[in-house]
Amino acid sequence: MTPPIVCIVGKKQSGKTTFIEKLLPELRALGISVGTVKHDAHSFDMDREGKDSWRHRKAGAETVAVSSPDRLAVIKRVERELSLSELAEEFFADRRLVVAEGYFRSEHPKVEIFRAEAHDQPLCDRGNEEERNLLAFVTTDPVDTGRPVFDPDDAAEVAAFLARRLLGWVRNGMWS
Repeated sequence: MTPPIVCIVGKKQSGKTTFIEKLLPELRALGISVGTVKHDAHSFDMDREGKDSWRHRKAGAETVAVSSPDRLAVIKRVERELSLSELAEEFFADRRLVVAEGYFRSEHPKVEIFRAEAHDQPLCDRGNEEERNLLAFVTTDPVDTGRPVFDPDDAAEVAAFLARRLLGWVRNGMWS
């Protein structure tokens, strides 16, 4: 079964990664098994020249896996970029929730991180919050929205909000 997905979105340097680092332990404290996906609009390479996996790939392997007793890494050449739903179904079926950094153009629910000192306007506003599937904002700045607004230091509140909205969590560790 594919787990629910929430996208943490925002413009460059808005604090998305920093907030995700705060959010993940709070989700885990609620007993939620979490996987993450980081969107990279550019091509990337995890292999380092000279490593065995790099050598396997250079020799022609289209999928390379590195496995140990407690970790698995797979590097796979793909014909096209997989959708977030396809990634979740393929790699995160054993998780309760997937937190994606980026994927603003996806149909999945979103929490926007906004810092006025970095950008004039947020990505979402009262005019496009429905179409963008915006759940909430994380900011210390005023935003024109009909959605809940959380302070960047309130990761526990955001975790509880997401657990209620996406997973049916009631409160005090109770699930519906």
